[in-house]
Amino acid sequence: MLETTLKILFWFLVFLIINTYLLYPLVIWLLSKFKSKSYDYTSDFSTSVSILISAYNEEKVIENRVKNLLSQNYDKNLIEIIVGSDCSNDNTNEILKRLAKEYPEVKIFLFNNRRGKAGVLNEIVQYATNEILIFTDANTEFENNAIKNLVKHFQYSSIGGVSGRLVLIEKNFHKERGVEEKKYWEYETFIKKSEGNLGILIGANGGIFAIRKNLFSEIPTDKPVTDDFYLSLSVIKKGYKFIYESFAIGFEEVAKDLSSEFKRKIRFAATNFQTISFFKSLLFNKNIILSYAFWSHKIIRWFLPLILILVFVLNIFLVNAGTFYLVTFFIQLLFYFLALIGFIFNKIKVRLTLLSLIYYFLVTNIALLIGFIRFLRKKHSVIWQSTSR
Repeated sequence: MLETTLKILFWFLVFLIINTYLLYPLVIWLLSKFKSKSYDYTSDFSTSVSILISAYNEEKVIENRVKNLLSQNYDKNLIEIIVGSDCSNDNTNEILKRLAKEYPEVKIFLFNNRRGKAGVLNEIVQYATNEILIFTDANTEFENNAIKNLVKHFQYSSIGGVSGRLVLIEKNFHKERGVEEKKYWEYETFIKKSEGNLGILIGANGGIFAIRKNLFSEIPTDKPVTDDFYLSLSVIKKGYKFIYESFAIGFEEVAKDLSSEFKRKIRFAATNFQTISFFKSLLFNKNIILSYAFWSHKIIRWFLPLILILVFVLNIFLVNAGTFYLVTFFIQLLFYFLALIGFIFNKIKVRLTLLSLIYYFLVTNIALLIGFIRFLRKKHSVIWQSTSR
């Protein structure tokens, strides 16, 4: 009886893993092909937009970021750029002051006390005068038609939010250090596009997304949350569609090394777990596809480190239950051994894609586990240092 129970639990957990990484992407892609709604857009549609940026010590990129937005193929009379500097102590504030004098479209707010990205966005959104809010980061660069392609979707009142496509740029030194963030992101983009076609995008790309101003929900600051994830789910929770626009393109460099990416993932893991607590109703929503997406794309994946540990432990108890369980046990050992080899190769700057991907997968799940522990211990903060670049 005990052995049967262990087998059932083992296979249930294995199914969750397969569903999250293989079955769900396939199902959501097929659904997007048969159930997605097509829209007939007016080509010359435009509306006023307020672009919001929270910046902390961004002297290396902030001027290029503002000029990139001002060079967009969009009517400048319909654009305002609002930048909040979160107590920057480098040259960011001086650069912003100069830009504000030079360009009337630029409004700046220089805060003397650090409040974190959510706190800054909550403050500066009050000064946004336009009906569409576009959120971006200081290190993102928009393709020339990005704003136009984001905004065109707001012709339809049922659409509350639009995420653009974030393209990660990998330079030679990234390749030398075996950072596999780009390949993982391409897989993630495939899923986001399918969800967006169904109007249920579970989490916009923080560097490039837009929502209606009247749908903005104040981001919690007493409990650290992931701001873009929180705003995306807030729009969906209110009954609006959140879609994906592949031709609204933003560019960012991948993290300079896996260590930087690891720290970022820990931080986001902790805030993501906190964010879930505000959207429990989406877990068992009347829209079954939405709930399936929320569970598969986010919840199960975030708990995957615990699932992997349980599968390994259960397999130890089942090794004598038949040859098959002995084989699955050695497959797991091989997988973790290859991750170790990937780690060694990463240290000596040798990149073999398969080993690097396995190592990156394991590092990601270790970060999720640490983030979960920080969430339980309430050791995460609303104030953080951005990933170095």
